[in-house]
Amino acid sequence: MKELFPGRLNKSNYVTKGDLLLASPFLEDPYFERSVVLLCEHRESEGSFGLILNKVATIDISTLEESEHLENNLFMGGPVERNTLHFIHRFADIKNSIPVKDGIFWGGDYEQLKSYHNLGLVNSSNCRFFVGYSGWAPGQLKEEIEQETWIIARNQLSLLFELPAQELWQRILREMGGKYRAMSHFPANAQLN
Repeated sequence: MKELFPGRLNKSNYVTKGDLLLASPFLEDPYFERSVVLLCEHRESEGSFGLILNKVATIDISTLEESEHLENNLFMGGPVERNTLHFIHRFADIKNSIPVKDGIFWGGDYEQLKSYHNLGLVNSSNCRFFVGYSGWAPGQLKEEIEQETWIIARNQLSLLFELPAQELWQRILREMGGKYRAMSHFPANAQLN
C-alpha cells in the first residue's frame, strides 16, 4: 500500500511552516478536539498562524459578504478573530499569495480569486475558505507540543483537498502507523467505551 502521508515526525518538537498539527486524542478542548491544523506561518520568535482543516463551519454563509464564492466550502479556521475570512488554494499565480508547501498557497488577491470563481475554476478540490484562525504566541506552540497536545505530521498537502474533511484526523494518524495507528481508533469519548 502506498503511504499517503510520508515524512511524518514522531517524537520531535520541531515544527515548521507547512506541517500539520493533529490534536492528541486526549485533548478535551471542544474547539480543537480531533482537529487537523495546517501551519501557514511559524516563527518561534513571533508566533504561529494556522487553519483548522477539518471543522466544517456551522454558520449561515449568507450572512457573510461575498458568500456566493464560498458555496459549501467553509470551515472554522480557529477561535481567533472569527469575523475574518481566510483561504488556502492551489493557484500559484494568485498575486500576493504566500506559498505554504506542496503547491498549496495561503491568501492573496481576493478579487483575482473571485474572477477565477466567475470562470468556474474555483471548487473544493483547489480552494477552501475559513472563518477565523488558530494562533499561538511566541513559544506557546513549542510548549504545547512538549506537553504532547499536538502530534506533528509532514504530509503531501495536495492530498488534503482530496480527502473528506471529517476523515482527515483518523486517516492521517492511521497512515502514520505504529502507536499513531492505534490512536486513530481511540473513541472520541473514552467514558462511553
